[in-house]
Amino acid sequence: MIDIHSENAVTKLARDIKIEVLPPTEDDGRQYTVLVDNEDVTWALRDEEVDANVSIVAAYPEVRRILTDHMRQIGNRGRTVMVGRDIGTVVMPDAEVKVYLDASNEERARRRHQENLDRGVSSDYAAVFTSIEERDRIDKARETAPLRAAADAHTIDTTGISADDVLKNIIALITAVSHY
Repeated sequence: MIDIHSENAVTKLARDIKIEVLPPTEDDGRQYTVLVDNEDVTWALRDEEVDANVSIVAAYPEVRRILTDHMRQIGNRGRTVMVGRDIGTVVMPDAEVKVYLDASNEERARRRHQENLDRGVSSDYAAVFTSIEERDRIDKARETAPLRAAADAHTIDTTGISADDVLKNIIALITAVSHY
């Protein structure tokens, strides 16, 4: 275990780990599988502890550079869908199609809370809501790669819209603007 408040330790870890993003390897609702040093961390990435600390780690410039390079390598494989707070502005600024999904904090907290419950993870809606607000506050104010929609992104407010309808909207958008 490393101290996340030690920028040097976190940077060394970012340099040393091997991250792989694969198609789903389990039938447990995941949309992909993430391996870190061959360990499946797909669901662990959504733990409250990660949410509570990700903004601290994300503020370390060298960690961001290392992980941004890695994400670019993944994105440059082509026909990739990436999710993240700075994908369209920093990681893949030349992406052919950029979609910025937004929703009210209440909606996002409800979804995360329900996802936790569906996976059998204990969850407190109020704590999830507070965590979302705090992470947004930190990420929007950080100096390096702040949370914001890319100027050329298509913004979709997903509040009150089903995942299937959001997907239909995105597919229609891709069909309209893409060369695929």
